[in-house]
Amino acid sequence: MKHYIGLSTVFTFNTLNHGFNFNTDFLEANVINIFFLLSGLIYVLRKFLGNSLLIRQEKVLNAIQESEERLRQAKIRLVASEKQLAQTQTIINEIQEDAKTTAAKIKESILAQGSIDIERLTEASKTSITSAESQVREEIQQQIINLAIRRVTLKLKNELKPTIQSKIIDNSISQLGGRI
Repeated sequence: MKHYIGLSTVFTFNTLNHGFNFNTDFLEANVINIFFLLSGLIYVLRKFLGNSLLIRQEKVLNAIQESEERLRQAKIRLVASEKQLAQTQTIINEIQEDAKTTAAKIKESILAQGSIDIERLTEASKTSITSAESQVREEIQQQIINLAIRRVTLKLKNELKPTIQSKIIDNSISQLGGRI
């Protein structure tokens, strides 16, 4: 029969039967020693594990409280952010309405200014046309006058004899003589 150290001393291996047997002799099996050892371990571990579990429980409770506080603060920030978003949306809507109103006013102003510019350009073009017509008339009149003077001059040169010329000169001198 072989005996094993530790818990195996309660059990023995029987080489004859090739199996395990329970040793009923408590003193030989050290059951009392094992009981004391287990009792001591339980006592020591209970205090150690109890303290560890209490510390861990406090940490968990603190973490839960911190999480709840962060959640509360996050809810407060969420409410503030939602208010700010609503205010911002209101401001955006006002800006859009102002932009539409301003765009309509600018459009009306541009159209009015365009009408004024068209009228001014129409008047300017009428004035320009009138001025051009006057200038063309003056040029035509000047050319007609120049042509008439040339014809008269040619006609006078061809038809005017020295006797007629002296009569005209004498007549002109006598008219001037009274004024000089």
